[in-house]
Amino acid sequence: MNKTSCRDFQANVDKYLIRHKSVLDILTKYQESAARVNRALAKSVTECGCISINAQKQSIPEDSAYTDLKNYMASHIEGDLCPHCKEILAREVGHSLFYMAALCNLTGLKLENIMQEENNAIATLGFYYLS
Repeated sequence: MNKTSCRDFQANVDKYLIRHKSVLDILTKYQESAARVNRALAKSVTECGCISINAQKQSIPEDSAYTDLKNYMASHIEGDLCPHCKEILAREVGHSLFYMAALCNLTGLKLENIMQEENNAIATLGFYYLS
């Protein structure tokens, strides 16, 4: 199976994005696609029922070290996405990636470089990256 690289994906987005070339179009389509990702996940709960969300305050012991927090944090998702919901969510995430790549193209950024730099920062800072 041929794996598409970020570079290939970004080149195809540049090649086939014709109608929404304005930065305003790209920004609003990116925002809309992110909302569709949220909606697809919500519908997995409210319409399909393959997953449920049981959210409550995270329960973290007071004497926990920062490096141990991951052991106490919950996703609040119960169950697994069914194949249908997984397909829809993947498609919506793909559309969001499309507009993210379009924004990168418009601004001269390379998605592959951004991902590599972000990965390097995560690997370097580890647990402290998002604190």
